[in-house]
Amino acid sequence: MAATNGDLVPGATVELDGAAGIDRQSITADENASFEFDNLKPGVPYHVTVHAKGFADWKSAELRLHANEFQFVTGVRLEFLAAATSITVTGSPEEIATEQVYIEEQQRVLGFIPNFYVVYDSKSAAPMTTRLKFQMALRTSIDPITFLGSAFLAGVNQAADTPDYPQGAKGYGERFGAVYADGLTDILFGGAILPALLHQDPRYFYQGTGSIKSRTLHALASPFICKSDNGPWQPNYSSIGGDLISSAISNAYYPSSNRGAAFTFENLAIDTAQRAVSTIIQEFVVRKLTPSAKKQHN
Repeated sequence: MAATNGDLVPGATVELDGAAGIDRQSITADENASFEFDNLKPGVPYHVTVHAKGFADWKSAELRLHANEFQFVTGVRLEFLAAATSITVTGSPEEIATEQVYIEEQQRVLGFIPNFYVVYDSKSAAPMTTRLKFQMALRTSIDPITFLGSAFLAGVNQAADTPDYPQGAKGYGERFGAVYADGLTDILFGGAILPALLHQDPRYFYQGTGSIKSRTLHALASPFICKSDNGPWQPNYSSIGGDLISSAISNAYYPSSNRGAAFTFENLAIDTAQRAVSTIIQEFVVRKLTPSAKKQHN
């Protein structure tokens, strides 16, 4: 909460009431004038009431949560009792970003495939901190589905006899290690290290509205442009640089016949093309298959 002069107004009493007075909770807003209620029941109608000395009480409209959903209470305005001055309850940008990343880390296609690196509520997205960029990269890298995906792709490569590892269990193990290492270095450099150094956002910002042409162009541009942490769009050095560094590092563990500058830039072109295709699918298909995302507004 902030007064009209910009000063925070912490210490307000915030009450939560469920249907017929059940599930009543009361907390005090913290030093940043923020508050949070946990362990709420899905489908139950709730109201939030804010009391602060010198202000008229404020009461929200009815709120209903779905399972595993997080909602921000917006539009909270407290009027001074002696005048029509108002204040707005907000959290710090870092707190808002933390909550938004938490929501994104619950996004899974068909309920189990990670879909973390996409922002569906683009208008209210807060910039990620360095800690959050590394957190999301680590969360993706150690997700069980990431290992299963690497195992599946290694099997496909084994059947196609590429790269030039031997056949058999040893060759499959080497292919699995190569596939996982490719993904790990790509997400580490393209999703955390370079975005932190260059102050760029590694996520895809879903458009969701407009003509098919505008949405298609938006998706195809994603490998080449990205949002900076302070908002404006700029060249996507992080994504391109991450693909290039990952491909260069793979020269250390791929067979000699699959190494060299030509191989590195060929992989860069393939990665860029794959990223463009994936953003097209993300823009037009994936949200419909991501249960938690369908509850968000864009």
